[in-house]
Amino acid sequence: MSLPGPGLVTVFGGSGFIGSQVVRALAKAGWRVRVAVRKPALAGDLRVLGDVGQVQPVRCDVTKPAEVAAALKGASAAVNLIGILYESGKRTFDLMHVEASRTIAEGCAAHGIARLVQVSTLGADVNARSDYARTKGEAEAAVRAAVPSAVIVRPSIVFGAGDNFFNQFAAMATMAPALPLIGGGQTKFQPVYVADVAEAVARAVGREDAAGRTFELGGPAVWSFKDILQYVLRETGRERLLAPLPFFVAKTIGGLAQMTTLLGIAPALTRDQVVMLESDNVVTPGAEGLAALGIEPTGVEAIVPSYLWRYRKGGQFAEGPKGETLVAI
Repeated sequence: MSLPGPGLVTVFGGSGFIGSQVVRALAKAGWRVRVAVRKPALAGDLRVLGDVGQVQPVRCDVTKPAEVAAALKGASAAVNLIGILYESGKRTFDLMHVEASRTIAEGCAAHGIARLVQVSTLGADVNARSDYARTKGEAEAAVRAAVPSAVIVRPSIVFGAGDNFFNQFAAMATMAPALPLIGGGQTKFQPVYVADVAEAVARAVGREDAAGRTFELGGPAVWSFKDILQYVLRETGRERLLAPLPFFVAKTIGGLAQMTTLLGIAPALTRDQVVMLESDNVVTPGAEGLAALGIEPTGVEAIVPSYLWRYRKGGQFAEGPKGETLVAI
């Protein structure tokens, strides 16, 4: 059941990989979209995701309640996509996940906005050993405390052109003689297509019967970490050793690698990410997911080859894994 007449929705974190797709899906559904970002001057490309004047970037620091309140003024719905993959300086998990989510939710409550979609992650749990997953769980609790009708969306690893998963390992395979098989490569994932996640968020915003529910989003297949690395190598035409890396060794490497944040450089790996790899990242049996929102999940094989071709020797005209020649479209 859909609510009548889409109005204005404020999207926090709408300039990122998932956020831009959410903005597009909301605009397509007829919403006017206000995208709250730190640097609106750098988010001009978001305007073309809808009709003229339909998408409007505005400045907002989510750590400042007054700016959040201003971004929510006049809106009838909100989406929170704020999140970081690693801590750097003052941008900690507690600040950017928990406190920012609480500020946004309390702002929605103050403005009478009952339609709030919180984009979280599979594995979010206040008792999780990973700081990332723990703070995502605490963020969910803070949101529901302020806005009980909020919708929680928990995607698994999200893939699509521009992702930081398949692209990262493909890039690594072009330079490194081996890829790290952390923990033996047994961790399981259920990769979900970014456009499916975006459509799920848009539908969750517009459906009255979604209020108060939690949706776990995963693709049609479960992959082990080893399966994924082998797939990347096959699609990029690379032969690389898969080197087993015990969790305790990977944690040490991650702890050292994350020191690059002191120089403003994104780390290739962090200790917290290794901790997350100790647990599977798949949809809980019986949980509501894409099907509950009327969405047919898209498989990895249908999308990933369309952007991994760039990592092949020969690029767009290189031979594919079955001998076919790929031509980028």
